[in-house]
Amino acid sequence: MSLLADSSTHVREVLNVVNHQLTTRPTSESVAQSWARCINEFQLDPARFVPPPVLTEYELNARREALGDLIACSKLEMTTLYQQLADPELAVVLVDSGGVIVHQVSSVPFAEAVADDGFRVGALWSEREAGTNGMGTCLAERDCIAVCQHEHFYPRYTSLTCSAAPIFDDSGEIAGVLDVTSRSKLLQQHSLVLVGMSRQMIENRLLDSRYRHANMIHFHSRPEFVGTLHGGKLAVADDSTVLAANRSALFQLGFRSLSELRGRRIEEAFNASLEDMIARSIRGSFHPVTVYSANATNRFFLVAQTPQNSAGRIARVLVPDSAAATRNAGNHVGHSGHSAHSGSAAGKQPASSPKLDEIAHLEFGDPRMASQIQLAARVIQRKIPIVLRGQTGTGKEVFAQALHSISPHSDGPFVPVNCASLPENLIESELFGYRAGAFTGAQREGRRGKIVQANGGTLFLDEIGDMPLVLQARLLRVIEEHEVTPLGAETTVKVNFQLISASHRNLLELVQSGQFREDLYYRLKGVELNLPALRERVDKLPLIHHLLANETDDPPELTPEAEHALLTYAWPGNIRQLRHVLQMAIALSDGQPIRCEHLPPEVTQRGSALDMPAALRLASADLDAHLADDADISSLNAIQLNERETVLSLLDEHRWNVSNVAKALGISRNTLYRKMRRLHIRLSHEGSPSDGMPLDLDA
Repeated sequence: MSLLADSSTHVREVLNVVNHQLTTRPTSESVAQSWARCINEFQLDPARFVPPPVLTEYELNARREALGDLIACSKLEMTTLYQQLADPELAVVLVDSGGVIVHQVSSVPFAEAVADDGFRVGALWSEREAGTNGMGTCLAERDCIAVCQHEHFYPRYTSLTCSAAPIFDDSGEIAGVLDVTSRSKLLQQHSLVLVGMSRQMIENRLLDSRYRHANMIHFHSRPEFVGTLHGGKLAVADDSTVLAANRSALFQLGFRSLSELRGRRIEEAFNASLEDMIARSIRGSFHPVTVYSANATNRFFLVAQTPQNSAGRIARVLVPDSAAATRNAGNHVGHSGHSAHSGSAAGKQPASSPKLDEIAHLEFGDPRMASQIQLAARVIQRKIPIVLRGQTGTGKEVFAQALHSISPHSDGPFVPVNCASLPENLIESELFGYRAGAFTGAQREGRRGKIVQANGGTLFLDEIGDMPLVLQARLLRVIEEHEVTPLGAETTVKVNFQLISASHRNLLELVQSGQFREDLYYRLKGVELNLPALRERVDKLPLIHHLLANETDDPPELTPEAEHALLTYAWPGNIRQLRHVLQMAIALSDGQPIRCEHLPPEVTQRGSALDMPAALRLASADLDAHLADDADISSLNAIQLNERETVLSLLDEHRWNVSNVAKALGISRNTLYRKMRRLHIRLSHEGSPSDGMPLDLDA
């Protein structure tokens, strides 16, 4: 069908729905009401497209200035969301309460492609101006909404899919809308869920920003949710009156709006005073303490923090508290240079929930690992499929096991399958199982496959990129239908499991080269987590102490020379190689401090780095300068840190070819050099492999 004919069909469909006539496809109530508003209230004509108006630079700057805290609180979450969706054909945008796009994160090609349709920073995307669309209809409905392709009012926008969520401020009013707009052929699975979760993070950041001088109370009816995305948060003045609350707090305390709670004393919500809650939180090392509602009918767990204590703790409490305690101790080791005994103590902190202990050893102060853990802890509770990406040896299976331990399926089995290590002719029977006598050589009683074994638990498909195409189709059917048919069998078996996949390869590139099914890719990748290489992590020292403590009850100390060698080596084999090196060093040191002579020559001798890839040799040869960079970046704010990670990822993607990176960003080499100097990036720094990264279009 031609574009003109398709447009005419869409226009007739809109008019038929509004006029309550026969339609060719079902239309949701919210979309039908929006179409009616566009025609009846705003006098729009779907057959006459008018691009959305664009504000002048002066008008746009005035709006941005009025929304300074909202934009600042949104930028990091928007870029994180863009990276997790990992699709170059989408944009993450923030609009104000009037529908004006005030911030956008997307690739340059996509931004240029949609700019002709009026999708750009400064454009007004209310329903009155742009018809039915994610941003404008979200503002009208005051609720999360997805507007898929032909649900848009104008035919011009039927190639787009929008997922939008309203951002409410501390007064309960809409401050703006967070939206993901995509041109992908397939819908982004779970995108509306992820947008909604990012919206909640922005709302919590906004509350922290506006009440940074208030006491903060984090609470929930379950201790593991205290301080997480789902936790309640109250800002309380020194005189114990409630200043603000997030929506979770209102819901848990039984209030319909903030106006019902604001101005009340905290004792009207809980059976404890503010001073008592703060004192008990401090005594408990900021692990959740038990309180009851004012009428003693409901039990809560909470952490109360004074303003001076809240900085640096609010983000950490997003990870389960046992992990936070271990990591905080690890940070202390890393900064003060304490012996391995300090790291051992860190790993033995009491935990409020034993099931959460498995996540404690994943990170000890590295911000990139922390962000991935926080995101994972948020999405695993919603049973969203997860793809782990990282180099060999970065601990993908360990990470997957930790996620299983805190997932709703934690009581079930964890079933790992390495798709790369199994012969192609065995993968099918290994995954799907077979009935008795299904083929020559089959076991007499048949065999349950890994998928059936994982029922009620977690199925971990390692190196999923190596799965043969014919089996990818069968796996897709299992995921979609929640049932599996063993080889040679005629009956199906119902299954329900958490799916975690992993690969050291770029699955999107495999899709583009025809080696991986696109439909399976989007089914697997509800969210993608990137595990940094060991050489890039800034928490190597506490991690080393942790591994030493795990190997022996009395871990040996490290001499300064050995510690320096371990920290400056490039670790091409990542954590797996580090663990093996430490195991050998413990055996050779025989209870004495570990010295350089107990370490392999490649770790202690810089010359052996000639066997490494060129990029690794650069990183190893100038590591002292790199360490100086880590000290310099402490002066950068959160937005600059995020921009730094983006540039580093692009540099790594283009093998540190500055000309190619500048071309990819659409800037000159001199401009890129200035940006690198401002972000404390030196050419000796080795970034991490990553998919295409976003460009902050209004930076």
